Amino acid sequence: MDLSFTEDELAFRDEVRAFFRASVPPDICEKLVAGLHPNKSDMRRWTRVLADKGWAVPHWPIEFGGTGWGPVKQYIFTEEMSQAPAPAPLAFGVNMVAPVIYTFGTEAQKKRFLPRIVTLEDWWCQGFSEPGSGSDLASLKTRAVREGDHYVVNGQKTWTTFAQYADWIFCLVRTDPNAKKQLGISFLLIDMKSPGITVRPIQMIDGSHEVNEVFFDDVRVPAENLVGQENRGWDYAKFLLGHERFNIACVGASKERIRRIKHLASRSCFGRGRLIDQADFREKVAAVELQLKALEITQLRVLANVSKQQKDVQDPASSILKIRGAEIQQATSELLMDVVGPYALPHQSEEDLERRNEPPIGPDWATTIASAYFNARKVSIYGGSDEIQKNIIAKAVLGL
Repeated sequence: MDLSFTEDELAFRDEVRAFFRASVPPDICEKLVAGLHPNKSDMRRWTRVLADKGWAVPHWPIEFGGTGWGPVKQYIFTEEMSQAPAPAPLAFGVNMVAPVIYTFGTEAQKKRFLPRIVTLEDWWCQGFSEPGSGSDLASLKTRAVREGDHYVVNGQKTWTTFAQYADWIFCLVRTDPNAKKQLGISFLLIDMKSPGITVRPIQMIDGSHEVNEVFFDDVRVPAENLVGQENRGWDYAKFLLGHERFNIACVGASKERIRRIKHLASRSCFGRGRLIDQADFREKVAAVELQLKALEITQLRVLANVSKQQKDVQDPASSILKIRGAEIQQATSELLMDVVGPYALPHQSEEDLERRNEPPIGPDWATTIASAYFNARKVSIYGGSDEIQKNIIAKAVLGL
């Protein structure tokens, strides 16, 4: 198996790298380096830069605005974007709901929604998880009852990332309560401005507001917003999750974080000299780098096998990428905590930082490291928990 890039792929990598170096707005790049999330305005500004280049939705079919790149070039693009660093396109629209719409949706749905996803004119969020229906998603209870030309939706979704920004939400809803639980679910597109929708913030362990509860009280949704067939939503959800997990290893992002760890550890600060000069710290960094290199090779092997995979069937080895990628992301966040030591601070919003009237205790770059550490706890859960991934490996890879 040849895992090296061809001359054409190397030239493409150089082109992508040069574009990111020249085109990412400096203020957005600074936020990412500091561990801050770009806000809605930042994301729209950057998405339109990508759209002008024709690279906003690289993996889509060409007829809907995609690039026609194969899996290797898509991988190179994603890795270079992570290492630039540059914001990834909003996954809920580009990677999740859009493939469902252009694969299973009506022509009217494709014309209405896809162009607005390309430019981030519409911000999407995901309405899957519910209280008591997380890992066992098929037990969801949010109901949608057909009344004439509308569905009336009642229920609750939770852990809804960035719902406070969203214009639309794609939801799994139960349309046949008498069917077996996977067979009575439908896939609805719901306007977040609809009467009866309430969004309530959930404060994260790091103090930030990233996820929300979303309540539906007699929300009327036009029947034309049903994707595919009624009661087939579980099939579309499995299709969607296959798209979500491909780049979840985050090799490029972990490479960038290791570079930052080395840079910060090479500075003399906090009156304790350079942390990089301490042998035990260097051993920790080296161990994570070796794990990351092994993960990168594994991801390239999965990539090399894409042409052999049955269409729309996920390679079970991607579960290995998910588990190991999550572990490395958490390990790098712990190394950053080693670097900042006692000056790790709780979450402070941009508004908090602007309002404070006393000098910070430590350097500005220290203010986001504890938040990143706490936030990284979730990567073992979303996109399919580690326990679920291990079951997939046991069954599909080891044959147990």
